[in-house]
Amino acid sequence: MRVFSDQFVVATSGKGTYEITNKLESLLGESRIGDGVLTVFVQHTSCSLVVMENADPTARRDLEEFFNDLVPENADYFEHDTEGADDMPSHIRMVLTRTSETIPVVNGKMQLGTWQGIFVFEHRRAAHRRKVMVTILGE
Repeated sequence: MRVFSDQFVVATSGKGTYEITNKLESLLGESRIGDGVLTVFVQHTSCSLVVMENADPTARRDLEEFFNDLVPENADYFEHDTEGADDMPSHIRMVLTRTSETIPVVNGKMQLGTWQGIFVFEHRRAAHRRKVMVTILGE
């Protein structure tokens, strides 16, 4: 079994989804692993990773609006606001989603569905540089 590891940075410009599927496909090609698994992990507590539709951007905008309604900013019961009104909501949104995804790899291709993409889901209003770790295991 071989192991390939790498990291990259995703520059966000505030709340939203940022597709990283092409970058992951590029790293998979670089790894020269044909069959196995690809794991991607984001090293932050105020953004997350999601597998989401990548064909119609309105699906992602609806997801973002849903989370804005589900975990509103400026809720009077939040104590943690060290970095502003979006601080605690961003942590909760991260907990409700995920910081890692594992994708099967067959014949050198991630086995995503037809309309699936992998996205960094930024929960903060300000721009950030998000560190993403990738590990690919297989043969």
